[in-house]
Order: sequence, then C-alpha cells, then structure tokens
Amino acid sequence: MWLALMIGNSRLHWGLFEGETLCQTWDTNHLPESSLQQLAIGQSLDDLLKTISPSPPLPLPSSPPPPLLLASVVPKQTALWQIYPNVRIITLEQVPLQGLYPTLGIDRALALWGAGKTWGFPMLIVDAGTALTFTGADANQNLNGGAILPGLSLQLAALANRTGQLPNVELPQQLPQRFALTTQEAMQSGVIYTLLAGIKDFVEAWWRSYPESKIAITGGDRTFLVNYLQSQFPEIANCLIVEPNLIFWGMREIVIRH
Repeated sequence: MWLALMIGNSRLHWGLFEGETLCQTWDTNHLPESSLQQLAIGQSLDDLLKTISPSPPLPLPSSPPPPLLLASVVPKQTALWQIYPNVRIITLEQVPLQGLYPTLGIDRALALWGAGKTWGFPMLIVDAGTALTFTGADANQNLNGGAILPGLSLQLAALANRTGQLPNVELPQQLPQRFALTTQEAMQSGVIYTLLAGIKDFVEAWWRSYPESKIAITGGDRTFLVNYLQSQFPEIANCLIVEPNLIFWGMREIVIRH
C-alpha cells in the first residue's frame, strides 16, 4: 500500500494504491504547517487525514507509515511534506518524456506521461484546473509544447475580485445564452464562449499536425467543459477521453519503472 499526493495550486489531490491498483482518490485543502508537524512527533498519517478529509481513505498502517510519492507545483507545501518519514518527491528528471524544459509543471508532465502510456502517443492533454493547460507529445514521446491560460473558475473570480461592481459567479451546469440579459449571465457567457473557442482552435491545430492523435481532458472543471463542448462543438467533445486520474497514472508509471 502506498499513497500518491499531487499538490496543486488550490488543493491536495490524493490517491491510495495497492501495488499498481488505484483504490481510492480524494481531495483536501492545503495543510497548515502545524498539522504536518504532528507527523514529526508521532501522529499517524491516518489520524491526520481523518481530521481534514471529507471522505477519509481506507485505514492506513501507522508503523511503518505508508510510502508517499509526492509531486507538487507549490514549493512551500512541498517543503512542509519533507518531514514525512517515508516520502519520495518526483521531479521532471524522472519523467521519461524527451525535450522537457526545466520550468514545465510536474503535473502537466505526469498527466501527459500517464495518458500516453495508457492510450499511446501522440497525445494532447487538456487540463481544466485552476489554470487551463494544453500539453502535447508526438509519436516519439517528445514534448511538442503547450499553452497556459486562466481556467474557467479563475477567470470568473478575477472579474469579481478586480472590479468594483461585478459579482461572484458560479459556473452553470449547462452552456449559458451567448447574448445575455443579466450581468451574471454576461460574465458566464464571455468567459465560457471565449474559452471554448480557444479550446477548439488549439485542438484543431493539434489535429492538423497529428491527425491520428488522441486527446484527453482532466482537471476539476473537466465536467463543465465537456458539457459545454457537447453543446457547442460536439465533434470535439465526442473525441475526448475524460479521465480525472491522469496524474496518478503517471505517478504509477514512475513507480513501475523504479
């Protein structure tokens, strides 16, 4: 039994493995330093997770603590977890893709590696998280590149936080009316339709270069995006592989190789 932990910009993403089998996943908020210090003085990880997790994982052994495979895009949180007694931090050097550049996010690399090993290369990943990212690799497992822009929720939050009168707006379950008659719907329309047009453009550009490539979508806003795409561009939505656990699959591949 071992744990995978992806420290994202907004949350901690957990995966519980038995060997190569992913048994359970869940998310928690970032942990304060005081919580992690309890591990250093004897509190079990199982007890710690039960205090912060809305759906606690299966019981975890406390002695010895289960191995923890960690990847992170938040350096301050990474430093906190180094007190865990059985932690292994994944770096870009351990991801066997070619042409990785030093500042590429480990989350993007792991998701691409996990998807490519599962469905084959070429592969393009759309990660609909706090940031929306595109990351692709060719048939020879060489990084082709990608793009980063603010995600759906982040764009709406920025409008509310950086203006004087625009409200906080939630993502609608279904595609909103394009030409809106309320401020809230106008914000939804502007963000969503513009983002969908961008996704369509990137996907079509990728297919022109790699017409045989598969495309996978992951990340916390993936369900919203797939629903919107199904209404606006069904030909793209129907080709997407929807999988929330691509990063964990990439981490599993790292474990298998080592």
